[in-house]
Amino acid sequence: MATSSLSVDNPLNRRLWPAVNGWTLVQVGLALLLALPLMTVVASWLWPRPETWQHLADTVLADYILNSLGLVMGVSIGVLLLGPVPAWLVTMYRFPASRQLEWALLLPLAMPAYIIAYTYTGLLDVGGPVQSFIRDSLGYSYGDYWFPPIRSLGGAIVMLSLVLYPYVYLLTRTAFIEQSVCVLEVARTLGLSPARRFLRVALPLARPAIIAGLSLVLMETLADYGTVQYFGVSVFTTGIFRTWFGLADGLAAAQLATLLLVFIVVLIGLEQHSRRAARYHHTSNRYAAIVAQRLYGWRAAVAFTVCAVPVVFGFLLPAGLLLNWAIDSWPRIDQAGFLRLMGHSLGLAVFTAVLAVALALFFAYGRRLYDNIGTRLSVRFVGLGYAIPGTVIAVGALLPFAWFDNALDTWLRAQFGISSGLLLSGSLFTLVFAYLVRFLAVSTNTIEAGLAKIRPSMDEAARSMGLQRWAVLRRVHMPMLRGTLLTALLLVFVDVLKELPATLLLRPFNFNTLAVRTYELANDERLYEAACSALAIVAVGIIPVIILSRIISQSRPGHDGEA
Repeated sequence: MATSSLSVDNPLNRRLWPAVNGWTLVQVGLALLLALPLMTVVASWLWPRPETWQHLADTVLADYILNSLGLVMGVSIGVLLLGPVPAWLVTMYRFPASRQLEWALLLPLAMPAYIIAYTYTGLLDVGGPVQSFIRDSLGYSYGDYWFPPIRSLGGAIVMLSLVLYPYVYLLTRTAFIEQSVCVLEVARTLGLSPARRFLRVALPLARPAIIAGLSLVLMETLADYGTVQYFGVSVFTTGIFRTWFGLADGLAAAQLATLLLVFIVVLIGLEQHSRRAARYHHTSNRYAAIVAQRLYGWRAAVAFTVCAVPVVFGFLLPAGLLLNWAIDSWPRIDQAGFLRLMGHSLGLAVFTAVLAVALALFFAYGRRLYDNIGTRLSVRFVGLGYAIPGTVIAVGALLPFAWFDNALDTWLRAQFGISSGLLLSGSLFTLVFAYLVRFLAVSTNTIEAGLAKIRPSMDEAARSMGLQRWAVLRRVHMPMLRGTLLTALLLVFVDVLKELPATLLLRPFNFNTLAVRTYELANDERLYEAACSALAIVAVGIIPVIILSRIISQSRPGHDGEA
């Protein structure tokens, strides 16, 4: 971000805004507060729990590690099969529905993994229509035939691959769009076939983007709770819940969460390495519009099939089933209760999104004004949250707030004979705080990118006209950032609406959301009744898909040219 003329190294800024200033101090303080869950889970090792750990080591710890590794490896293979090839086809070729598939391939992002797991279970489980049709048509009874179990590690791998491959598709397609056509033309003149140009030229050049997308997929995989819990797969996220509620040991749950963080730290390091490697991505300064080649006959049919299969199984089929179930079950559900859940979810998501955008604007603008180590580190700290699973954040937030509530209650009882109850840990405060820790990075990164497009000379011109820094933000930046702020607001809104593990752990008593109610009904095998709330989440989740598809389509003018 070009902010050198506004940094504290500028003599004018040193006179106007000293290097040690209240803005930076407040920003650093807020960043440390938001880092409290992470510091809590790391500090939990100061209170060893040898008995609990001995029990875990003797019983389930090996399963947590092996299943987590198996899940990571399986999902890696799945998304690498589903992501790069469709990205190449819709970028470089034209075939029936290719333009529609460009954005449709992002639709599975709107389908939370736990919802697609519930949907396919209703379709493929023993009592579902597929196995019922097999038994009725062939005269079989249960146990007379083999059918792949949906509730298994393999089933979880397939479900997560179907909804997470768009991360790889999105970044890989962006890399293909940005690659110089000149390089591909040179490869063609050397006699390389289209398949070899893809495998030997385009794919290696896009490798940093693929690795970056894969690291995002694997962080989401390790953060998943609803899918693996419903399928009965023992991984770290389910183990944290069991240790907390089953063994009633919050400290051991926090310590178990740190082992999950080790996996996350490795993935973050891999992603940062891929960013450093991305400097080799641009192989030429000469660019030309991509002229997509028209495919005909069986080649067009193959390309269409390869691109359509992930969309059909990752979105259209489960969404169609949910819609059918929702229509069938709507007359029988508690409609007033559903609307109340909708109100809880939307109100919580709107409040958190507005607060997240306000904080993100404060952090991003503070770094623009004072580009010092304090503001840089604070932005980096708040950016860590998105990489931390909701389960870990929930444990890290609940422990200190519960300690504060208990300490305050004990003191009030001793001094005044009154009880304060659970002021923080039993309220929406802790839940909103966890949401902010988890999703503030989304709004901060979005707003930072928007601010980077505003020239520092505009700030200087506004300052020369007598505007103070808040006035510059209000009268210059915010009108120019209107679209960026709305995008950040919508992205956080949808993420909060879909979040499950943090909501399960931190919601107040007798307070439900659409995500929690969907989880509860599915766990009770009431899949039809869960369809309405699940469908509402999916419908709202389409919003960021539309935003992402517009961004990627505008990333390089002229890329949609046709042969």
